[in-house]
Amino acid sequence: MLRACAGSRRIICLPLLIQSGLLYGVMNRTLTPQGQSDIAGLSDPSLRSAKVRHGMTSTHDHISVCICTYKRPKLLTKLLSELQNQTTDSLFTYSIVVVDNDYIGSAKSIIEDWRSRSLVSIDYYNEPQQNIALARNRALENAKGNFIAFIDDDEYPVGNWLLNLYRAHKRLKADGILGPVVPYYETKPPKWVVRGKFYERSSPETASVLHWTKSRTGNVLLRKEIFDEKGNMFRPEFGMGGEDRDFFRRMTAKGFHFVWCAEAPVYEVVTAERYKRSFMLRRALLRGKIPYNRSFMACLKSLVAIPIYTLLLPFLFVGQHHIFMKYLVSYFDHIGRILAFLRIDVIKQKYVRE
Repeated sequence: MLRACAGSRRIICLPLLIQSGLLYGVMNRTLTPQGQSDIAGLSDPSLRSAKVRHGMTSTHDHISVCICTYKRPKLLTKLLSELQNQTTDSLFTYSIVVVDNDYIGSAKSIIEDWRSRSLVSIDYYNEPQQNIALARNRALENAKGNFIAFIDDDEYPVGNWLLNLYRAHKRLKADGILGPVVPYYETKPPKWVVRGKFYERSSPETASVLHWTKSRTGNVLLRKEIFDEKGNMFRPEFGMGGEDRDFFRRMTAKGFHFVWCAEAPVYEVVTAERYKRSFMLRRALLRGKIPYNRSFMACLKSLVAIPIYTLLLPFLFVGQHHIFMKYLVSYFDHIGRILAFLRIDVIKQKYVRE
């Protein structure tokens, strides 16, 4: 297993060993510090009126905001705080479902603390098997609403996030509405990180119909009816990632349509750890394990790419650093794909975290 403390030098040497044998928007909030249901709803009588205000007894459309979390207490606290006062214009109600993918239930105490003061109903569940697809399915199985919203535990929304997703759905009549994920740098990042746009994603125009390769679950509103068919759930074999792209690929093939809403951004907190080259390269190696990256054609493409990158990288090294790192990360994506094909497990973790 590669260790972050070893720095990027040891990681960068790895492809050479393999090569010899293989040929390989403006933010409107500031960041502040931050299966059986174990916890459900609110217990404090003083907050019952707030719970009713968010519509647990309403006949309006109801959105279940689903959060899958793994050992991110500070960021989860920030997210729950920002979800307290989502604008609804009395068009819908919403509640929160948190699925803890840590088998020891490390997020449970955070939800217990929020239970006494939350303006929104929060349900907590634990998925002991470390598998993001199973965690998402656990959330879906326990969601109350006729709409599902997914947001990641390292993100937080603007105040009209749900409202804009909901209005876009009503206007565009799509099966799902996706919105932008905008980086929020916790500390000032190195210039090469910003210039390389490593944490920036494209944002098409509102109402654009999305190809499945441009779809993800970090910011999405879905009709819950999609999941009435059991085969439409997330597939456990994508437990280390890629479960969202696999889901959108299958649903698009079945005729479902997913559309963009540029007016419903969320912000992804990019911590200083993610600026490290070793973090980017470890995550690239892990991506090779994703099943759709291990097809014969994908591996053949990587076998062609590896020698080309090997020759090209020394010349790029003396140029602009952000360009060098772009190619180096792509190089490690190819390396990870070949390692996974050969069943060589270099990255032992299921998730590469900070």
